[in-house]
Amino acid sequence: MNKEAIDLLIQKQPRLKRVRTKLEALQPGSYVVHRSWGVGCIQDYDAQQNRLIIDFEQGNQGHAMAPEFCVERMEILEENDLLVRYRKEPAPIDEMIKKRPTALIAEILSRFPEKSASNTEIEAVLSRLIGPTKFRKWWNATKKQLVKDPDIAVPGKKTDPYVLREEPVKAEDEILEDFFETKAPKKKINLAGKLIDMSVEHKDIEQALPDILRELTGSLAETKQLNPGERLYGIWVRNDLARFIHADPESLEPTSKSIIVASNDLSQLAEQIPATHYKRYIDLIERSLPDSWDRVVFDLLKNSSGKLTAESINYLLERGYEEDLGNTFKRWLVEQNLKAPVLTWILKNRQSKKYAKMLDGLMTPRLLNAIFFAIDYEALQNAGTRRIPLAELLNDDQELIGDLLATAPAETAHDLAQTLILNQGFEDLSKKSLLARFIKLFPSVQQIVDGDAPTAPSADEGLIVSKPSLAARKREYEELIQQKIPQNKLDIAEARAHGDLRENAEYKMARQEQDILLARKAELEIDINRARTTDFSDAPDSSVGIGTVVELEQGSSGNVVTYAILGAWDGDPEKNIVSYQTPLAKALIGKQPGESVEIEVDSHRDTWKIRSIARWIESPMALA
Repeated sequence: MNKEAIDLLIQKQPRLKRVRTKLEALQPGSYVVHRSWGVGCIQDYDAQQNRLIIDFEQGNQGHAMAPEFCVERMEILEENDLLVRYRKEPAPIDEMIKKRPTALIAEILSRFPEKSASNTEIEAVLSRLIGPTKFRKWWNATKKQLVKDPDIAVPGKKTDPYVLREEPVKAEDEILEDFFETKAPKKKINLAGKLIDMSVEHKDIEQALPDILRELTGSLAETKQLNPGERLYGIWVRNDLARFIHADPESLEPTSKSIIVASNDLSQLAEQIPATHYKRYIDLIERSLPDSWDRVVFDLLKNSSGKLTAESINYLLERGYEEDLGNTFKRWLVEQNLKAPVLTWILKNRQSKKYAKMLDGLMTPRLLNAIFFAIDYEALQNAGTRRIPLAELLNDDQELIGDLLATAPAETAHDLAQTLILNQGFEDLSKKSLLARFIKLFPSVQQIVDGDAPTAPSADEGLIVSKPSLAARKREYEELIQQKIPQNKLDIAEARAHGDLRENAEYKMARQEQDILLARKAELEIDINRARTTDFSDAPDSSVGIGTVVELEQGSSGNVVTYAILGAWDGDPEKNIVSYQTPLAKALIGKQPGESVEIEVDSHRDTWKIRSIARWIESPMALA
């Protein structure tokens, strides 16, 4: 725009007088930035229409725009702006992007007031310069280099700005200064670790190491600001520093052993230290508790997660505990104590020759049931939608279901399929995918999926139960799901809020109750899925069976006793009602009047003669 055009525009719109300088900058060849269309270059000015003709890089070529809109709604770039320089002479900027990223950030900072800019402001420039998607990876890598750049001060907090220094400051000098200035023990420990690593190359730091050791030892005496894990890690840093300058770490207090001995929960302590130090942690346990370290490490493994699981297993293997590990895994499986991290490790390493002997015999249907239990348990712990790694592993490994069901009878496969259907830890698509693998191995599982499973009572198909007893089990299950388990989760959250979990009796009791509730939930799910109801109307009347009343005569005394043999959950000893699964019932089923059996009643073994049988639904006992 020339002077005459600007004067005419201001005459028509006096409010534009305050932005005259910007209007004067709107010349052909100048660059502007539109929020949606990106960078544009002014090509011409149409005086007749009072429109600037702008070519935008994102497709809007020859776009006509009113000058007042440009100055009020768009950013007008200066001649020396990076975005302008990049379009006129891209080679130098490209060279900085590819080879000297910190120099590019210094260049960006130099354009801001006081040569400082927030992370958001820098990202806005990089997004335009490198691209809205490409810049993030570049910026994340560059941040790591900026830490070592003497010309740029990197913020300690996210809210602080990046600053281009007037005078360069070496990274090691800055860290050394921060170490002696800070009063925060945790920060002091982290800075000391960095200084030890840097001292090999920097003599100034090496000379300061004795003072650093003295300062660090004093910080470790502070117990209020450090949890036990942070304190232990600080002791390790201090000990490494002492050895580096040939001082005796054993003469310094506190000792690493004192942290182990004083801890009431070594699993919780492990969660507080860096994962890179897990092997050192287990080694410290062995040295600090020589008489019981192996039991402690097994307990640690039982409650471990992530890298600690693998470190615990490998540490025990290195010390010849292969057979003990195998036996422990089998025992935990029977006791339903195999937790998700250990299960994940077993599944990932099941085909490894190194662990073959230790894991022999574990790949069974029972392990799959433990996996389902662990996934369901974790789903109950997750208040949000956090992913469950064990569920993802089961879904992603196409061979896993087949390996675990290789020795399973159809009845067991059906029970596990029902457990999967009820499991809360899988998304619907994942659940369908896993059920398809069941059906491929056991086509009859399709009936369960379709809801057409046979219901005729049969001892081979599941549990034979009465309708009232099944209804009672379902009521108990609903109470668990809707009341007891949710309430327990609230109790755990409330107890956790009370503070230190090591001495928090309420928290420990709530967690113990949680284990009991979840174990009962899993047990009920299996039982309910196996249940086949009957009203005992098809009970036999010529031989003893489920749903019959048996009159027995004791051989030694002639006393007569009457028992009713009913469903799996109908037992009531006070009324002489027994489940068909009891030893007494099993000894009698199939026998006819006149036959004798040797059985134990009230802890006394004797011969009993069957005097008569009757059907339960027709007997006085049913009406009582």
